Amino acid sequence: MLKSFRYLLFPFAFLYGLIIRLRNWMFDKNILKSSEFNFPIICVGNLAVGGTGKTPMVEYLVKLLKDKYKTATLSRGYKRKTKGFAIANENTTAIEIGDEPMQFHQKFPDITVAVGEERLVAIPQVLHQKPETQVIILDDAFQHRTVRAGLNILLTDYKNLYTRDLMMPSGDLRDVKQSSKRADVIVVTKCRAELSAEEKQKIIHELNPLPEQQVFFTEIVYDEPYHLFGGGKGILNASTDVLLVCGIASPKPLKDFLTTHVHTYDMIRYPDHHIFTTDDLTEIKKHYEKLNPSSRIILTTEKDAVRLQKFRKELADYPVYVLPIRHRFMFGEAEKFESVITAFIGSFTRR
Repeated sequence: MLKSFRYLLFPFAFLYGLIIRLRNWMFDKNILKSSEFNFPIICVGNLAVGGTGKTPMVEYLVKLLKDKYKTATLSRGYKRKTKGFAIANENTTAIEIGDEPMQFHQKFPDITVAVGEERLVAIPQVLHQKPETQVIILDDAFQHRTVRAGLNILLTDYKNLYTRDLMMPSGDLRDVKQSSKRADVIVVTKCRAELSAEEKQKIIHELNPLPEQQVFFTEIVYDEPYHLFGGGKGILNASTDVLLVCGIASPKPLKDFLTTHVHTYDMIRYPDHHIFTTDDLTEIKKHYEKLNPSSRIILTTEKDAVRLQKFRKELADYPVYVLPIRHRFMFGEAEKFESVITAFIGSFTRR
C-alpha cells in the first residue's frame, strides 16, 4: 500500500527534482554564489533524509582530530527553540542548540560546538570568537552549497543506497543523485558485518565513483550502555527485558541489535528529534511497569538522552541507560580513511 502511494507522488517528486537540478545548475554556473575559505573545513552529509550515521561520523572525526588540532563543529541546530549563531557553554541546553550539538558538547567539552542556520555567516563568527580553531566540521551541510567545503564526506545507507532511491516525496532523496559527484569521499554505512569483498566491489561499481573519489564501508557498533545520570555501566544479555525509548529516523539497526542481544524488548517510538513532554514521561513509566521487575531497564539513544536529561528528578529511581553507537571501518581501511582526513588538514598547515 505504501509503495503504491509513493508511486502516486511521482509527479511531485519529478517537480521537486527539477527544482533541485535548477538550483544546482545555478550554483554550477556561479549564478548562485558559493564561498570557499582558505581554512580546513570538512563537510559530513548525505543525499537523503533520515539516518545514515552523520552524528557518529562527526564524532569519529572529532575523536580523530581533537588531540592534534583545535576542533570545532558547526551544525544548524535542527529543532532548537532559538535562532542565530551560538557557541555552547556550561549552561547550554538541547533546547537552545539542538540535540546533536548538545551531544557533541557533552561528549567533547574541550572542543568548540557552534550552531547557526547560515553557515556562510557562522563560519567567520566561529573563527572570530575562537581564533585558535584549526579545523571546522560541518554537520549535515552537503546540500547547503553557499559554503564550499574543502573536503566533502557523503554517507549512504547500505540498505538504501542513493542509487536505488527516489526523490522526495516518492523516496527519501532531498538532492539529486548526480550531486554525489561533488563528494571527495563516499562512505557506505550500516553495512552487515558479513559483507564480502565481492559485494563491496559490486556496490562500488553501482555507485560509479569518479576516479578521484574514494569509497569506504562501515558497520554500526554498539558499545556498552551507560546510565543516563552517571550511575555506571549497564549490561545487555539474554535475560534483559528492555523498554526502548527511541526518537530517531532509522531505528531498524538498533532493533536488530536488541533482537539478538536481549531477552525481549518493547519500543516506544517517537518522531525524529522529538522533544519529550510530561505526557511522554507518564507513557514511558507505564510501559516500564509492565516489564519483568527482576530484569527490566529503559534503554535510549544518545540523541534521545540529551532530551530526557531535563527529567533527571522524575527518572532518578529508574534504570535509564544510554546505548552509544559508532562507525567501524571494514576491510581494514580505517587507517586509509584517517590518512585522507589528516592529509587534507596537513595541506593547509604546509601553506
